[in-house]
Amino acid sequence: MPNTKSAKKRLRQNKKRRLRNRMYVSRIRTESKKLLKLIEEKKLEEAKNQFILCSKIIQRAAVRGIIHKNEAARRQSRLAKKLSALEKELAQNN
Repeated sequence: MPNTKSAKKRLRQNKKRRLRNRMYVSRIRTESKKLLKLIEEKKLEEAKNQFILCSKIIQRAAVRGIIHKNEAARRQSRLAKKLSALEKELAQNN
């Protein structure tokens, strides 16, 4: 436990920030799962809209320092790759 007044304040700040960071990371995971589910169900238009939303959330987290910018880029790249594969698959089938 913290002894000094400043250490107590730092503990309170860290708790608040940790909760906020967890909220963002949780939102990223949730939206990514929604996108992957749409890709799995082969719903292209909904998946494209979800990808845009997902990208915004990931970028916002990176700008605020919750995740590293390279991690944000990697996550977006992987999702875009899966979306692109779905587009190609549907184009071949038609």
